[in-house]
Amino acid sequence: MLALGTFLMGTTEFVVAGLLPEIAGDLQVSVARTGLLITVFAVGMIVGAPLMAMLTLRLPTRLTLMLALGVFALGHVVVAVGSNFVLLLAARFLTAIATGAFWAVANVAATRAAGPAAGARALGLVGAGAMLANVVGVPLGAFAGQLMGWRGPFWALAALAAAAVPLIARTVPQGGPAQQAGTIRAELTALRSGRLWLVLAACATTTGGVLAAYSYIAPLLTDRAGLAAGLVPLVLVGFGLGALVGSLVGGRLGDRRPHTVTVVAAAGAMLLLLAIVLSADSAPATIVLVTLLGFFGLGANPVLMALAVRYAGQAPTLASALTVSAFNLGTAIGSGSPASPWRAPAPPAPPWSAPPSPP
Repeated sequence: MLALGTFLMGTTEFVVAGLLPEIAGDLQVSVARTGLLITVFAVGMIVGAPLMAMLTLRLPTRLTLMLALGVFALGHVVVAVGSNFVLLLAARFLTAIATGAFWAVANVAATRAAGPAAGARALGLVGAGAMLANVVGVPLGAFAGQLMGWRGPFWALAALAAAAVPLIARTVPQGGPAQQAGTIRAELTALRSGRLWLVLAACATTTGGVLAAYSYIAPLLTDRAGLAAGLVPLVLVGFGLGALVGSLVGGRLGDRRPHTVTVVAAAGAMLLLLAIVLSADSAPATIVLVTLLGFFGLGANPVLMALAVRYAGQAPTLASALTVSAFNLGTAIGSGSPASPWRAPAPPAPPWSAPPSPP
């Protein structure tokens, strides 16, 4: 059930990447400005995850997860019916706050259920929901956006989130994080750990590099590599498959060799990003490299989260929330850099988007 929730939230965070041209055309804004829908979501999670972790510290786990899903569904309804770009940004920010609360509490619940010896593996399974979003949710959203308009995927996400609320109510135990987490002061005291901050820095820098490329994957493939727009969702599937396998493999290996996994994953992502810059003109090479980027770039995420919870000691909830913030700080920095070196000039507008000729 926790993986189902992260599936929905991983889908909404990145589905915009596959719908940028459609949203930009409908709202009559530039593709670069439309990318702010990704950036503001990341900023909302940066602020919302630790804030909501503290505000919901005394609430039962199940109630926190249900409330987060309810707000998540409401935010998507606003996006689906809205036509003002500023309103859409506000709704995405609200949705991100709910997402941050869900993700932080879900991570702590998973590690407690699995125990310290299998914490990374448990987080790998929960995170696999988000990775599966890149395999199924994001590509399906991109296909649906091309067939029935970009608002359709947001309606579907709202309906699925609403349907998940009773499932969470039936399956997640009532116990709350406060039963073991202690007071807010105890949570804040754990921030003195230097190792915790090193892990958070690794979360932000690795994700920032990967998402700087992935957030603008559609214009990269179509404008630079010359790939047909209809094939972009298939490339998103490749990235998602790589991320899904990387999350499961990284989580399994991370309980035994956490530092080796994190170093190898970061080094692999760096080399792959350099290779993408050098071979962006070749569609086949770019497709392969993007798939491998999913494996290395996101494979260490569950290990980093498990390390943060371990180094935080008596403050697992805040540590989990801060990893969410760190990952999304990297996402905000990456997706907020639209002046990418591979972006070619925008092609001429299609004839159906031009104003009608005067009689």
